[in-house]
Amino acid sequence: MKTNKFSDLTINELNKQKSSLNRILLGTGIVMLILCTVLLYLISKSQNFALIAVIPCILLTMLPGIIKLSQINAEIKSRDSKSTAL
Repeated sequence: MKTNKFSDLTINELNKQKSSLNRILLGTGIVMLILCTVLLYLISKSQNFALIAVIPCILLTMLPGIIKLSQINAEIKSRDSKSTAL
């Protein structure tokens, strides 16, 4: 079985990781949005529509960060539910 590395961290450490990962994903998302806009402009200017295939690949690079953020959120939620049940 795969061990949960987030279970070893405290709530404060999880919240710090969550906030830093949120900032990283937000910054990366803004940069990728700008890049996709420039790419769409270049596609329309050069009429090279094969470049449209690059856009989903650019967006898929954020997927590992989103998955990690959802894991952190799930761990925080599970700890909150455990603490309220006690």
